Amino acid sequence: MRLVGENVEQKVVSLREALQLAAEQELDLVEISAKASPPVCKIIDYKKFLYDQKKKQKEIKSKAQKVVIKEIRFGPNTDDHDFEFKKKHAINFLKEGSKLKAYVFFKGRSILYKEKGQILLLKLAQELEEYGTVEKMPELEGKRMIMFIAPKKS
Repeated sequence: MRLVGENVEQKVVSLREALQLAAEQELDLVEISAKASPPVCKIIDYKKFLYDQKKKQKEIKSKAQKVVIKEIRFGPNTDDHDFEFKKKHAINFLKEGSKLKAYVFFKGRSILYKEKGQILLLKLAQELEEYGTVEKMPELEGKRMIMFIAPKKS
């Protein structure tokens, strides 16, 4: 087998010799590539190697961006003042980098006003155009008409 490592010169040795060299240095013999001809093994401290790998994974995980979804709820007959108030909140959510889930909730017979709900959401999308892009157009799911808006990359 081909032997590699920090304190070892690269050479081809038998398994017995490789194990003996690893024992002398109080380290572990780890097979890196079994399919190579001859197989490649490395003399390392395996527990330290595992520790470093866990540390790297943790660092990668902490750097990953978490997606936050904020919701804004409208009724089909939402007034202009309420619409403006909720639009300001939506702008703040998009500025801070959160996704926005805007939906119109239909109670009872108000489901007859699906068009009003769709017009309301499209109006919101149009007014938030400079802060975010529509990810999913208004779509009726049960008693809710839902639309997603993602923040624009700055």
